[in-house]
Amino acid sequence: MERRTFLMGAGLVSMGARAANDTVGIGVIGLGGRGRDHLKYYSELPGARVVAICDVNQAQTERATQIVGKLGGSQPHVHQDLRKLFEDKDVDAVSIATPNHWHALATIWACQAGKDVYCEKPACYNIFEGRAMEAAARNSKRMVQIGMQGRSLAHKQRAMDLLHSGAIGQVYMARGICFKRRPSIGHTPAEPVPPGLDWDLFLGPAPMREYTKNRYLYNWHWFWDTGNGDIGNQGIHEMDLARRGLGRDLPKSAVSTGGKYVYEDDQETPNTQIATFDYGDAEIVFEVRGLNTGGEPGIPASGPNFVGVTFFGSKGFMAVDEHGFQIFLGDKREPGESMKPAEGEIDDTIPHMANFLKAVKSRNPADLTADVSVGVTSAALVHMANISYRVGRKLNYDSASGNFAGDDQANAMMTRPVYRSPYLVT
Repeated sequence: MERRTFLMGAGLVSMGARAANDTVGIGVIGLGGRGRDHLKYYSELPGARVVAICDVNQAQTERATQIVGKLGGSQPHVHQDLRKLFEDKDVDAVSIATPNHWHALATIWACQAGKDVYCEKPACYNIFEGRAMEAAARNSKRMVQIGMQGRSLAHKQRAMDLLHSGAIGQVYMARGICFKRRPSIGHTPAEPVPPGLDWDLFLGPAPMREYTKNRYLYNWHWFWDTGNGDIGNQGIHEMDLARRGLGRDLPKSAVSTGGKYVYEDDQETPNTQIATFDYGDAEIVFEVRGLNTGGEPGIPASGPNFVGVTFFGSKGFMAVDEHGFQIFLGDKREPGESMKPAEGEIDDTIPHMANFLKAVKSRNPADLTADVSVGVTSAALVHMANISYRVGRKLNYDSASGNFAGDDQANAMMTRPVYRSPYLVT
């Protein structure tokens, strides 16, 4: 408690010393492929400067230091422990590109230290952590943007406006697909932790496990300790879009089935999954498929992948993905309004980060296109699906209590059985 009080006080002094129109000092936490993208994007945005970097792996911080230098920035402060970065008075805001299991705790600690937060998707590793990070953002009055970048793209904003104005009539279904080809990860044995890697800090709130290559780097996505499967990796973008198009929050019930098919490897999460969310007068149907597959009408291929959302209404349907949207009307499926991304909008992260910086300076959470509450709600659908899949039954959600009605096993899975000290989410 004493440490948290100190962090909050130090951070608030730092924020108070910076005038509203000054450059925002950014600390990037997690320097794998996505974190290195963050370094590049912030270097292209006026009003932002990377002043600190942090990773549990010394090799990653060394590489990132070189990248920041080549991008024209001064040498950043280097940290291996994110708690030290939160004490850095030059850091006004943090940009989190860690594995999922660190998203909530890193955000909570950052908020308590007086830092604003850009956090990659999904907002949280489980439902309990999402509620805790939302409370931390509100209590500290920090700006927290979740990396669901599609919310800052013009063609998706236009598509949502059309849906909500009745362009395809009453919308009764959103069907999201995440058909993203994923090869087998094979088997990797336990081995000594590589030099320069703080394995305890990497695992953080997760249970202690022996180090294996598959539990580190990208493949942590496919282990329940640290990831949420592809429904919480790529799929969260489409899940958020589906929920946004329907204009709904949490459903009355959720059910998910599937399995890990074909491969015999270390992966724990399913590579084939179907989830249905019932809202009474509408539903979301979501499908994950990591194996060889064909596509679906209206969603074009991106190599071997088909990723997008189709909305069905009383007057027609609309297909939306990264390539644009197209409306089809009536029984003859006559083409209606369509839109492609504007030139220069192929990468959706820069406008999303620009939106975050705008809110950092305005101090108005309403300026955020993917505020923490939005991200936590969409992530909850992912967690509901995975809990249903793991317990093997339909879940009935009671919005009044925030629990699954009459299902102690499912309710217990809203959080971890235990958090390792000192990595406690409270």
